[in-house]
This record gives sequence, C-alpha cells and structure tokens, in this order.
Amino acid sequence: MLRSPLLRAGCALPALCLALPAFAQTPDAAPDQAYHDNRADIIVTAIIPRRQGDILSGTSVVAGEELTRNMRSTIGETLARQPGVSATSFGPNASRPVLRGFQGERVRILTDGIGSFDVSNTSVDHAVAINPLTADRIEVLRGPAALLYGSSAIGGVVNVIDSRIPRRVPDEPVHIDAIATYGSAANERTGSGEVEVPLGDKLVFHFDGSYSKSGDLDTGSYILTPSLRAQAAASGDADIAGLATLRGKLPNSAAETWEVSGGAALITDGGNLGFSVTHTDNLYGVPVRYAVEPGGEAEQVRLHMKQDRADLRAEVPVNGGFLESIRFRAGFADYQHQEIEDTGEVGTTFYNQSMESRLELVQANRGGWDGAIGGQFFTRKFHVEGEEKFLPRNETTQLGLFTLQSIDLGKTRVEVGWRYEHTDVSADADATLFNPAYDRRFDSLSGSIGASRELVPGWRAGLNLSRTERAPSAEELFARGNHAGTQAFELGNPDFSKERSWGVEATLRGQGTGYTVALSAYHNWFDGYIYDSLVADDACMAVNGGEELEFPCYQYNQAKARYLGFEAEATVKLAQVGGYAINLDGVADYVRATVLGSGPAPRIPPMRLLGGLEAQGDRLSLRGEVEHSFAQDRTAATETETGGFTLVNASLAWKPIKGNDRTTIMLSANNIFDVEARRHASFLKDYAPLAGRDIRITARLSI
Repeated sequence: MLRSPLLRAGCALPALCLALPAFAQTPDAAPDQAYHDNRADIIVTAIIPRRQGDILSGTSVVAGEELTRNMRSTIGETLARQPGVSATSFGPNASRPVLRGFQGERVRILTDGIGSFDVSNTSVDHAVAINPLTADRIEVLRGPAALLYGSSAIGGVVNVIDSRIPRRVPDEPVHIDAIATYGSAANERTGSGEVEVPLGDKLVFHFDGSYSKSGDLDTGSYILTPSLRAQAAASGDADIAGLATLRGKLPNSAAETWEVSGGAALITDGGNLGFSVTHTDNLYGVPVRYAVEPGGEAEQVRLHMKQDRADLRAEVPVNGGFLESIRFRAGFADYQHQEIEDTGEVGTTFYNQSMESRLELVQANRGGWDGAIGGQFFTRKFHVEGEEKFLPRNETTQLGLFTLQSIDLGKTRVEVGWRYEHTDVSADADATLFNPAYDRRFDSLSGSIGASRELVPGWRAGLNLSRTERAPSAEELFARGNHAGTQAFELGNPDFSKERSWGVEATLRGQGTGYTVALSAYHNWFDGYIYDSLVADDACMAVNGGEELEFPCYQYNQAKARYLGFEAEATVKLAQVGGYAINLDGVADYVRATVLGSGPAPRIPPMRLLGGLEAQGDRLSLRGEVEHSFAQDRTAATETETGGFTLVNASLAWKPIKGNDRTTIMLSANNIFDVEARRHASFLKDYAPLAGRDIRITARLSI
C-alpha cells in the first residue's frame, strides 16, 4: 500500500525521523521537493537517508493524495484506515486515535514533535486540539521507539506536521495553499487557507485560518443497537418506545470550528529560528446517550473548547566530528472548555495550562554509528470546576532524558534506546471531593534494544526487545467523582505504583520490482497495568460523603495484563495500462488483550481487513476499496458485543494543473451501501453509529 515513504525508503532511526521532521531534505531532492513532494522515492522525514525497509517499528505516513482522501474533522477518523489504528469515535467531533488497542494515557498526540496541550486524554468526549486541515502530513509510530516521546507513549505516537513555523523560503513572492471540502453526511462545509510571504531571502511570514461547520451526522441506519431498540420497544413509556424507530440523523452531533494562526521564521545557512501563535475555537455537540428505562436522563450536552497556543522551533547546524546539529522545540498553551447543558447553562469547565520543551543533539555519522541525545521537560496545571467536578486541582511535572544509538554493520543494523523520566504528580486538598492533599514522585526507566538484518536484497527482518515503566496519571491517582463523559463515578487510587511492561516485536519488510510488504507481530506483558472496572457502589459512596451516586462506580485497579497482535500491509503492481499503473493493496490488523484475573480488556478493536484497487496516473487516479471489520464478541464484563460491518468506498482524483501535484480536485463516496457501522473501541458505540453514505468533494490548491 503506497502509504509510508519510511516503509518504502527505510529509516533506521524511526523515532528520530518522527521527532525531527522539520529540517530534513534528501540529497536527491530540491528544497521545494523536500517540502512538498510525497512520492514514494523521497524520504522527507529522515535525518539521514536510509536503505529501503531498514526500520524496526511499525510506522505509517499519511500525506499528499491519501491525506486529502482520508481527511476528516478529527485526527482519529483521519487515521482510522492505517494499519494498527482505530478510533475512539465518540460521535463525529471527538475521535482520538487508538493504537494497537491502546488509547487515552498510553497514546501521545503531538504537533510537530510536542504535545497537543488539551485534555483529550482525560475523557473520550474531549476533542483533540489539533485541526487535521492544517496538516502537511501525519505520521504514526507504533512500538517501543515511540517511548522517546514519554513513558505514556507505550501504545505509540501520532505526530501532525504543519508549516505554521516556516521550513523554507518560498521561491515565489507569495505562496498559497488552500483546501475546501463538502461532505454530504453532515452537510459539512470546510475551508482552510495559508499564505507564506518571504521578506528578503531569509525571513518568512506565515498566516493561516480555517473554518468548518457541520450539521447532525446522517448515519443511514438505526441510532440504537438492536438490543437497546428491543428494550425501548418493550417500554410502556411512549417517549422511550419511540426510540426503537429512531434512525438517520444522529441528534446533537453538529459542530462549528474556527482557527487562526500566524508565524515567522529566520532561515539562514547558520541555522534557523521560528515561532507561531494560534487560537482555536471549537463548539460541538456530544451525541445523546438515550435512556431506555423510565426516569433516566438523556442530556444534549455541547462542548465549547478554546485554546491559545505559542510555539518555538530552532536549529543550529554544527557539522562537527561528533554533532551534526542542535535542535530545540518548545510550546505553551492555555486551554479551557465548557460543558454546556441543554438549558444553555454551563455545567462544568475544564482548565489546562501546559508547557513542553525538547532539546535534541543529533550526532554525525561516524563509521556507521549515529544517533541522538536529548532532554524533555513537561508541565501541566489542570483543574475542573462545576457540578461534575471529578478531580481536584492538580499539577504534573516531568523531566526526561533520552538517547537512541544506531550502528550500521553492513547487512546488520543495531539500535539501542533509553529513557529516564522523573514525574511529580500533586493534588490540592479539596473538601468537596473529600480529598486530602497528595504529592507522588516516580522515577521511571525505559529502554529497548533491537536489530535488523538484510536477508536478501530488498528484504530485512528485525527484532526489538523493550522494557518500559510509566508513572500513573493524575486522573488514575486522584479521580473521585461523577464523570458524565464516561457515565461513571470514577475512583482513582493515590497509592498506585508504576506500570511496568516487557515487550517484543518482530518485523519483516520487503520490496522489489512492483511490490512492497510489511509485517509486524508484537507481545506486551504488563505488571501493574492500570484499568477501571465496575465495583459495588459502596466503594465510591465511602469517598462521596455517603451520598447516592449519579452513575455506576468504576474503580481504577492494577493487575497483570497481556497484549498481543499483528499488522500487515502490502502493495503489488498488477499491470501498466497506457499511462496508468494498476495497483492492488491491502491491510490486516488484530490485537488481543487480557487483564489477568479479570478477563478481556475493554474496548479492544476486532480483527480488520482492508483492500484497495487503484488505477494511478500522472494526473488522474481512480480508487475503490473494501474494509471489513469483524464482530467483536470477546468483551469485558461491562461491555456489549459489536457486530461486524463492511464498508465500500471509491474516489476519483484529478490534478488539473500539469506539473503541480499538490493542486487536486477529489470526488469520493464513502460507505456507498449505507451500512450500519459501529466501532468497538467507542464508549458510545451503542448510541452513535458511524457515518452512513457520505459523498465528499475536496479541492486543494497550491500555488
């Protein structure tokens, strides 16, 4: 599948390739190509050009035509077709990526190498504060190399790369990129534009803005699952009985989002320095969780999220005997969102202030040995106010030191990674939550060692062993209150120890004339795995002043756990018909997770198969694909089973300007047969199916 330049062209330092995408160029590419071109033979994110298939972790890169085709309003839905990736799908407006069955605290969402500075890890109804519309490319790194971004990245890292801090001096007096989309399923109207203006030959200014508005999502199917419809139909309450026939539009799923950003960069032969400032405003509805029993509530809550963010990036080339360059990245954001009830009143407000900085010393290649050494600092001040306050005011501070070293021994390449992290998590005393003050400190050490070997020209096999430690989050330690997003009274445990795991991953990469193959299999053993489970209400009432609970009591626990699975993707060129290459591609992924003593882990995606057939020309491409998600009947005690589904999609892409590959008009039809589809990884799957038939037209301009 023509998805990842890293897969096809190789990258023996995958974590660093992801961390430092901004300044890389290939020796064969002109600067403009390195900035814009996403052809299979161009490595645009590698620090040092590598041989094909030289990679030890599962990696996907979404860019160019594929990014345009898969672009949705959320990062989760945009990436949901990548191998090993699902989505939380809490309606169409809040969907975070799920990597290898991991979500929340175990997946890091980054923008150009540092955090998104939101509270999307706190609850699935909280949107990620990154707009896919502004992305030049999105990279997904799965496996142990992602731990260089923090101990919380055991599931993997998603890095959204944009050009808000300019990376090059445009050749033209004004450079313009714009994209506009209409989607029929939600009457979605989206527009985004960016302008880069050089002032002389060293200074570049950047401005961008975007706006998106959508109505309630058309699901093309019943809103509730068959079991809930049966319960509703049997009710003597007429309003509840009417829910059995509710279909089509997903109530309270409309959204309106706008964003503006400005930045500048000084780019010289002796280094570069740039900054950007961004304001994001997102007002969106959360689909209704209907009650099928008399007396139950069915709130229509809207979330109004705002974020002000500032970013800085710098690089100084050293070109010395040991160091090639020094790179620095930093960001700060002030975030808040209000949860607005159907009466218009603000019920709860979340506040978050975060700062992260990252310094990387990139080593020069010395006889086949290269790598990087770095440090990372992160702080978060977070508190909740209002009627559904479930967490005291808290602060998290992390200091990390890391390195990744690589040695090329000819046919064999060896990599060693290491990360030390000190975490301080504190909570203020809070009488309303019956919570005393706490201060927990953790020292975590994670590492990995791996090797890959060329078996025959074009084919490499790799094996990676990792040992990881993760400090529990403030939510896992200090939660003790009603949380409407998860419909639970959440009870943390301030005495938790670190979460530890061992992991092994095997890879096989191959390519030759007209084909590519990528296979990976992994197994993780956890000790002190943190998860939540339904317990008797008495446990939560004891910390709730003896008052009755609004939601069932879910308590965080620690236990041993096992995750295992595989990912596979392949592409083959079937024929050349005139100016068109006929390509067949496919993806398969599967994960199985068990909490020992409890049973299957919750919200684990089922096995999935995806295949596509594409006629690809220089200016016109036609693609059809079929995605089948199997039923998930291996469920946790509190879950319902999820039925399988098959989606059929098609797209037509036209490049109207000869020689301009980034100017594209695309027509796509998704879920052509309007089938009912629900993701098992979603908390809201029984109440909110995915989009039904969706006809989309997208125009992208670059001049």
